[in-house]
Amino acid sequence: MAELQQNEVHKIDQLLQVQSGAVVSRTVINQKNGTITLFAFDAGEGLSEHAAPYNAYAQVIEGKLDVTISGKPFSLTNGEIIIMPANQPHALKAESAVKMLLVMIRS
Repeated sequence: MAELQQNEVHKIDQLLQVQSGAVVSRTVINQKNGTITLFAFDAGEGLSEHAAPYNAYAQVIEGKLDVTISGKPFSLTNGEIIIMPANQPHALKAESAVKMLLVMIRS
């Protein structure tokens, strides 16, 4: 999917809807030096443990999201953020339907 239109106002909570039994995503910005992606997770869905070569900023827009970074658990809810450090394994699991913004800066 293409990036969002520039010079337009967007309501972040309406850009992507939770789909039953699924994880869906929408690219907001995709450029060589970084990406911004919106995710929607149905309750019980998530991303299995993985690592990325860059720090990642995750912000819960709505819902409750469990995040594990290098074996340490965190629970995030509406408006809360966490920085997932580069090269450390992390996993995400939605405790309820979740919308999340992920920002990754490549440097």
